[in-house]
Amino acid sequence: MDKFIIHGGVPLSGEITPAGNKNAALPLLAACLLTDEPVIMHNVPQIRDVQAMRALLESLGVSIENVDPHTWRIHASQVSPGLLDPDLCRRIRASILLAGPMIARSGDLVLPPPGGDVIGRRRVDTHILALNKLGAQAEFDRTSKLFRFKSSGLSGANILLDEASVTATENAIMAAVTAHGVTVLRNAASEPHIQELCHFLNILGAQIDNIGSNTLTIHGVPRLHGGEFTIGPDYLEVVSFIGAAVVTHGSIWVRSAGVEYLDMIAMVFKRLGVTWEVHGEDIFVPAQQTLEIEADLGDAIPTISVMPWPSFPTDLMSIAIVVATQSKGSILFHDWMYPSRMFFIDKLVSMGAQIVLCDPHRCIVQGPTLLAGEKMESPDIRAGMALLLAALAAEGDSEIRNVVQIERGYEQVDQKLRSLGAQIQRV
Repeated sequence: MDKFIIHGGVPLSGEITPAGNKNAALPLLAACLLTDEPVIMHNVPQIRDVQAMRALLESLGVSIENVDPHTWRIHASQVSPGLLDPDLCRRIRASILLAGPMIARSGDLVLPPPGGDVIGRRRVDTHILALNKLGAQAEFDRTSKLFRFKSSGLSGANILLDEASVTATENAIMAAVTAHGVTVLRNAASEPHIQELCHFLNILGAQIDNIGSNTLTIHGVPRLHGGEFTIGPDYLEVVSFIGAAVVTHGSIWVRSAGVEYLDMIAMVFKRLGVTWEVHGEDIFVPAQQTLEIEADLGDAIPTISVMPWPSFPTDLMSIAIVVATQSKGSILFHDWMYPSRMFFIDKLVSMGAQIVLCDPHRCIVQGPTLLAGEKMESPDIRAGMALLLAALAAEGDSEIRNVVQIERGYEQVDQKLRSLGAQIQRV
């Protein structure tokens, strides 16, 4: 299994262009099942999770051709709702996204349990409740451990999601666009990748209103046609590389950074003493950073909490914690969404970070601390990238094993870092 060897303490310098948004690519690819006409998808990220989704689609009968490495021609002229490969489904959480479009297209799907990162239990109840409202039947067979979805026709409904789940919102949208009548979807998640999904479906002929809000109105249409779409930049990758520049005291340009989605993230990173400059669609990260934590009124220890979009996203919590180890002061991090999100902190402590893990959801970071190289293993995508940032900042050499986890979400991360001057080697 591949691993990274990193010699830390080298300031990054240069420019990068982020890959397409992984969290947009997965539902966009699933949504191609809704039309029997060809779709051209640009800026497809070449990462393991996307390749797994491609294999799942091809197993359903979808034809996918590479126009170039980042442009795919996807044609679901005929689909067959056979049993999906359990191993493929276990690789990615996004396999659940096949439920909505397959119920709408063929009225039938047998789905092995989805997998993904081990950061805590992720409910599928919200998906099933939403699909039931539209007229689908869903059940879980405990003996075979399979989800079975069926429908003889979907109808619009007034749906209130019991939580603002991103993937449940996406499944409900995809199922509703060709349902008979009008669907009102309340307490919908509104992340950038959900907005992209809605815009893409509208290009194919759907009628989705109030995009970007927590209440979507979806007017069902008889069918969707083909089209062409470009996936936007991955804002999680953008911020990860900003963090890499900051902790190495480097200076980088990020081209086509999707700046319209970074306002709240910029506010939170400012509390860590990190700022960047916006130049049109690009971002410049200067080497001179304050790196001092802004206290709350009365010099109280501040808190960074994750919340649904447009608040600070849970996927950036790990990156922010590493940046905080290099900032002067104390700060509390709180991720109430996932009970195992912070279970990489022991690795930072072994590198010299001063962090108190209060409970599975909270930790206090005291900085700045000098980090030392360490041998580690990547537990999940975001924690793996955070450990990579810590290794870049540390004195000496670090070894990160199980890099396949990082590469599930980051395209050619070692090559991009080397282009910025990082001393990182794949073994």
